[in-house]
Amino acid sequence: MIPKLPEKLIDAEEQILSSLTNYFDKSNSNLISVNILFEGLRLQPIAIRLFQKLESLSNKCKLVWPDAGAAALAKRDAPEISKDINTYKDLIIDTDSLELEELVIIAVSPQHYDYDEFESLCSKVKGKIIMLNGKLDDPAVGIGSVARERRKLFTSKWLNTYWLEPLTKGALIHLYPSNWILYKITSEGYIQIDNFKEKPNSEEIFEAFMK
Repeated sequence: MIPKLPEKLIDAEEQILSSLTNYFDKSNSNLISVNILFEGLRLQPIAIRLFQKLESLSNKCKLVWPDAGAAALAKRDAPEISKDINTYKDLIIDTDSLELEELVIIAVSPQHYDYDEFESLCSKVKGKIIMLNGKLDDPAVGIGSVARERRKLFTSKWLNTYWLEPLTKGALIHLYPSNWILYKITSEGYIQIDNFKEKPNSEEIFEAFMK
């Protein structure tokens, strides 16, 4: 089945849920990434709605943020789930809850400067972790080779179930278990021009647009 580009944000969220439920049914791997890459996109309401949808499917969920300020804002906006909104540090301390194999953690937008704390959290979780719009690559110049290899190994363990990215000439989408689909914008709208088993790099995307 070839995934279609969503017309609205709510359509993309339904695709995210579909990709996750398909993955939960078919794999025991616990490191999952979801990326929806629109400039200026507010992640908090998306994360809260995803939490609510997964909980409605009988999953035990927690919503986690890198810092206390973001967690506090989420608790203010979604008081009905405030007891399940935490920071990375909160959950690292709360080791009992991390032992639950049925637990699903939605980690919102971990960045490269959160890496050590986030990796520590992931190493303690027995259930599944969904990394929403994470960016763990460290742009710092001069990072040690040992640390760089450790980070590279960690990031390679994550399996992407959903990716939606607008491009200058089109868009890239991945909806598990389908291939990665590249669309090109034309006078007649978006048309599929290529597909890939793995996420294409910038050179592969450029070559596809030039065909």
